[in-house]
This record gives sequence, structure tokens and C-alpha cells, in this order.
Amino acid sequence: MDQLVILGVMVKEKEKHATRLQEIFTKYGCSIKTRLGLNELDIPEAGEAGLIILELMGDMEECGRLENELLTMDGVAVRKMTF
Repeated sequence: MDQLVILGVMVKEKEKHATRLQEIFTKYGCSIKTRLGLNELDIPEAGEAGLIILELMGDMEECGRLENELLTMDGVAVRKMTF
């Protein structure tokens, strides 16, 4: 991987989506170099939301599959940064 890829994953209703997210993160665990969860947001409209930051590594196609699988989830927003 010649690029540094960071995914920001905003999760609404953390408890509702936690199990499925963990399944996805486990499935693509070899592509996740760093995972940081920020669970207490000081944004009133966020409610029971959480933010997960992922630093990806390895095969870009595999990283793309991870991103696409996250994008299919209702209540989950994904933003990508590449350097």
C-alpha cells in the first residue's frame, strides 16, 4: 500500500450496531493497523453515537471491501482520508 488510508466511522445507536461492526472488523482485521474508538461525543444531536477511527494497511482492494461493507450499514456513516 503506497497510500495512508484513514476511515472515520460514525455509528448512530452504538448498541444496535455493535455486534455487526465487530464482525466486520474481525473479518478485515488483517487490514486494520490502528483502531481508535471515541464513545463519548460532546455533540448533543449525536445521542448514542460513537466515532471509530481506522488506519488501514495492506491490500487496497481488501481495504475497499471493508469500506464498502461498512457503507452498506444503516445508521453508519463512513468518511475516508488518503495521504
